[in-house]
Amino acid sequence: MSKRSINGSDFTAMALLGAEYLERNVDRVNALNVFPVPDGDTGTNMNLTIVSGVRELRNKPSDHLGKAAEALSKGLLMGARGNSGVILSQLFRGFAKSLSNLEEAGTLQIAAAFQNGVDMAYKAVVKPVEGTILTVAREAAKHAVQYARRTSDVVELMQEIHAKANEALQRTPDLLPVLKQVGVVDSGGQGLVFIYEGFVQYLTHSGTIQEKVFAFPSEAAAPEEVAAAQPAAANRPSAALKPSVPASAQSKLATEDIEFLYDMEFFINRKISGKPAVFFNEYAFKKALEKDGDSILVIADDDIIKVHVHSRKPGDVLNLAMAYGELTDFHILNMREQHRDLLEHEAAAEPFAPVPEYALTGDISSTELLAGPAAQVVAPEKLHELAPFGIVAVALGEGIANIFLGNEVDIVLSGGQTMNPSTEDFVNAIESLPAEHIYLLPNNSNIILAAEQAAELSGRQVTVIPTKTIPQGLAAILAFKEEESAERNAAWMKSAAEQVVSGQVTQAVRNTSIDGVDIQEGDYMGIKEKTIVSSKPTLLEACQLLMAAMAEEGGELLTILTGEDAKESDTAELCEWIEKAYPDIELEVHSGGQPLYPYLFAME
Repeated sequence: MSKRSINGSDFTAMALLGAEYLERNVDRVNALNVFPVPDGDTGTNMNLTIVSGVRELRNKPSDHLGKAAEALSKGLLMGARGNSGVILSQLFRGFAKSLSNLEEAGTLQIAAAFQNGVDMAYKAVVKPVEGTILTVAREAAKHAVQYARRTSDVVELMQEIHAKANEALQRTPDLLPVLKQVGVVDSGGQGLVFIYEGFVQYLTHSGTIQEKVFAFPSEAAAPEEVAAAQPAAANRPSAALKPSVPASAQSKLATEDIEFLYDMEFFINRKISGKPAVFFNEYAFKKALEKDGDSILVIADDDIIKVHVHSRKPGDVLNLAMAYGELTDFHILNMREQHRDLLEHEAAAEPFAPVPEYALTGDISSTELLAGPAAQVVAPEKLHELAPFGIVAVALGEGIANIFLGNEVDIVLSGGQTMNPSTEDFVNAIESLPAEHIYLLPNNSNIILAAEQAAELSGRQVTVIPTKTIPQGLAAILAFKEEESAERNAAWMKSAAEQVVSGQVTQAVRNTSIDGVDIQEGDYMGIKEKTIVSSKPTLLEACQLLMAAMAEEGGELLTILTGEDAKESDTAELCEWIEKAYPDIELEVHSGGQPLYPYLFAME
C-alpha cells in the first residue's frame, strides 16, 4: 500500500496506534531505564505523556493536519513527565509548528517536520547527551530529510524513519558508556521506536485501526543481539529484541551515586491576576538551576512554563520559580528512596512498585510542599548569581535568532525594519539579565536610539554597539571575547561591525526612482548598506548586480542568510553563479527565516 499524503485523521490514527504500541511495552522500556539517575520509570513517564497527548487529540478531532498535530503537542506538553516525556513533547511540538498551516502533507513536509521537532528538542535541553532519545530522533529525522527527496510515498518514508530510529537505538551503547556497562540500549530511544512502529503499523494496514492488528510487536533490544546486516526497510520487521538482563538496569547503580536526589516537575502559570508577570529570561533561569541540579528541561509555551530538574535543593528551585508566576501541578520524588526500595524488592524477588510521589499535584504553597520555612518571592536579579556579561540582540527570523543565541547572546528581541522594539522592551531585557555588564546590538539604524535611551534609563552598566544591520551584529558577536574587559570588547565589536559589507534583497512596493535607479513595483531591489544598487524583475538578476557592487569592496568570505520566502531552487542557482563568478570567495549559507527579505548578504 502506498500513500502520497496524510491529513489530520490519518495523523490521529497514527498517534493512537503509536500510543498503544508504547503502552503494551511499558514494562520493557522501564527495564532499560538507567543513567544518569533513576528518573521514575522512563516507560511509565513516556506513556503518561503520550496518553495526555492523545486525550487532547480525541477532544479536538480535526481533518486538518496542522490542527491535529497542534492538539497532540498541547496535550503532550501539559502531561509531560520525566526527561524522556518532556523531550517527546518537544519533538512533537516542533513537528506541529512545522505543519501548522497544512491540511495535509507529503513526504517532504513530513520529513521537515520531524527535523524541526529534533531542533526544538535539542534547544530545550540544557546539556544534550548523545546516546539517548535525542540521538535516535536526530538520526531518524536526518535520514528522513534525505530519503524524502527520493520518494513521494509516505508509507515508505515512515518505514525508513522507523528502521533508521531502530538502527540508531542499537548504537546508543557506543555513545553512552553506562549503557554498554549494563548491557542495554537507551530506554527513551526504545520508547520512541515503539511509537514510530505504531505509526508504521497504521500506515501499512490499509489506513484503518484494528484490534489485535500487530503482526510483529517489538521488544526491547539488547545491543549484542543486533544483526550485522539488515534487510530493506519495506520488508524489515522490527529489530528491537528482548533485554539481555532480567534485572532492571537501575539495580546496577549505587544509591549513593545519585547526587541530585530530588526529581522535580511543575508548571509556572504566568497569568497573574492584578499585576504583570516578571520578564522571563530562560537562559538565566536555566543557569541558576544548574548551580545545584542537572537533567534540566525548561519549556516556555505562551503563559505556561514547564520545568523539570533533578536538584539538591528543592526549596531554592521553588523560590527561584515563584518570581515568575504561580506554581502548579507539583511532582517531587526522592530518587535515593526510590532506588533503595527498588533494590530491596529485587533482592526479595518481588515486583517493584514505584515510590509514591510526595505532594503530588495541586495549587499548594511551597511551605506545605516542603514542610519547611516559608518561601520568599525575591526579585529575579537577586536570585541569579551575576555573570560578568550579558548580551541582548535584535533580530527577526528564527534562524537568525538561533545563530545569535548560539554565540553568547542571552536575549533576542524580535524586531527589524518595520517592527522596532521599544525602549521599554530594551529596559525589560536589561533588568532581567543578571550580569555586571550588558551589551546591546540593535542591528538596525532605526533601533539604535531606543537602545541608547534604554541604556541611560536602566542605571546599569550598558554598552550599545551601534550595529545597523544583521551582518554587522553577527560580526560584532563573533568578535566578542569573554575573558577581555568591557572596554576592549566594545572596541573590537564596533571595529568588526565596521569591516562588514552588508547587502539585502527585497521587493519594491511602488514605482519610483532613487539615486538614478528606476524602480518598478514588484521588482527585486538589491541594497548595499543603505544604497539601492539594482532593481530587476528577477531575483537572480538583482542578486548578481548587488554581488558585483559588494565585491568592489573586496572580501574573502560571503555569508548568505536565506529568508522564509527563499526557494531552494533559487538559492542553489544563486550559489552556483557566485561560485563560478567569484571562485576565490568562500561561501556559507544559513537559514535565517527573516520575512520580506529573501536574502541577506555579509561580505568580510
